[in-house]
Amino acid sequence: MSFYSKVSDFGSRFMGKHILFKHGFNLSPMYRRSTARVKHVSEDLKKVTVKLPISYKNRNYVNTIFGGSLFSAVDPMPMVQLINILGNDFVVWDKSAEIAFKRPAKEDVYADFEYNQEEIDEIKLRVAQEDEIDIVKTTRLMNADRNTVFCEVKKTIYVANKEHYKKKRALAKAKKSEGIL
Repeated sequence: MSFYSKVSDFGSRFMGKHILFKHGFNLSPMYRRSTARVKHVSEDLKKVTVKLPISYKNRNYVNTIFGGSLFSAVDPMPMVQLINILGNDFVVWDKSAEIAFKRPAKEDVYADFEYNQEEIDEIKLRVAQEDEIDIVKTTRLMNADRNTVFCEVKKTIYVANKEHYKKKRALAKAKKSEGIL
């Protein structure tokens, strides 16, 4: 269990998980360095909004938001959000990411992350049937009015039944020790 998981388990005894999610990210050194801040988390964790204000800390050579800042502002959200929505019976990992720049960001940028109940139900059903799946989530980084897209980030996320994942890892470890892999 990671440090952040332990803090989350302990903290959720005293406050709502959505409050802990928001403040935990905003206080976390790894996320603070992105210069983004979580602005809103719904009580069911299915909706998260992030703001990346343009500042001297994230401006690049041509005075727009550095592409690495755009990516790091959204990178952890879909995976961590899904981990917290699905619970402890699932393994969730980022598998790959792709960023497509649309136009330079010369103003504050916002990103909305959303899972709907149908999507969660489908993920659970597919994992029950297939043991492990990949899903793709696309996040658009936009201006405050949400009418200008600066970039899109597509994340491929691996989701598995925890018991299946443990067996798969044990089998891979056994093969490795036998020199098969």
